[in-house]
Amino acid sequence: MTTRERLMADLLARPGEASALADPARPVLASIVVGRSLGEGVLPHALGLGEARFIDFWQRYFPGPQLILLEGHHEDIPELDDIEHLLLDYRAGVRDSEVWLARIVACGCAGRDHLWQDLGLANRKELSLLMETAFHPLASLNVGDMKWKKFLYRQYCASDGIYVCPAPSCGVCIDYAKCFSAEE
Repeated sequence: MTTRERLMADLLARPGEASALADPARPVLASIVVGRSLGEGVLPHALGLGEARFIDFWQRYFPGPQLILLEGHHEDIPELDDIEHLLLDYRAGVRDSEVWLARIVACGCAGRDHLWQDLGLANRKELSLLMETAFHPLASLNVGDMKWKKFLYRQYCASDGIYVCPAPSCGVCIDYAKCFSAEE
């Protein structure tokens, strides 16, 4: 069993509030926390939630000793709040975790890799689950299975009437050709 698998199993075995235990995004939230504790991703301290919201999140979803979350190497992006608001505008409206996830995902956009990597997730499938669960109305617009960060920036720019809008740092990404090739 890998360290990630062991930490995931520990977090998911913890009791939590009934609503937290029923949240299909709980495993993804656990993966984000585990990734940050392993130094993966770029999320800032307390996942970008601030101390009070992080403590509320932790007590409801994974009560018990907190994992030590390392500070990620993120950039300050001026569109952070705008991306968070875009996600909130498209939230499913079912769970409180959607509000936290909007901020966490927006903070993940401040990295230079794929969004799932910048969030510290194990794979892109986890990010797709997060998007489909917490932001289903928005995720349903991604009919071409576009990479999530590129898709979010395209939606963000389109909301302002801008239709040529690259995600940050695309020019230096090792997968530039994959993202900017013809959509399948």
